[in-house]
Amino acid sequence: MELSCKTEYALLALLELASHYQNSEPLQIRQIAACQNIPDRYLEQLLATLRRGGLVRSQRGAKGGYLLAREPWKITLLEIVNCLEGLEPKPTENHANPKTVESSVVTEIWQEVHQKANSVLQGYTLQDLAQKRDSRRQLDIMYYI
Repeated sequence: MELSCKTEYALLALLELASHYQNSEPLQIRQIAACQNIPDRYLEQLLATLRRGGLVRSQRGAKGGYLLAREPWKITLLEIVNCLEGLEPKPTENHANPKTVESSVVTEIWQEVHQKANSVLQGYTLQDLAQKRDSRRQLDIMYYI
């Protein structure tokens, strides 16, 4: 399982918004794109998806831009991934097409993997990512001193 480019860019953009959450000033697309090295046009599409998913909100006007829709500690990674990748659980039983024993075993294991991945993603918030980033930056600073 790999993190898609779309999800990675969205997480970077959301981390940037989380960094500016306290001052309640919206960030413009070009600011986020420049800080996180994300193509402007692609970021615009991602933010529109995140807005429709209720994770960010937009503010119009000269000082407009994007803000987190909720506090960073209330936005889980699972919400973000589901918003972008649409990984909601799918029905597993198809009575019209009976499964073989082998197929059932594979399905059960894949469901377990999916549940564990969801559990891990549900356990982390944007705030957790921001804190990990800040800790890593501190370590990098200490390393160079």
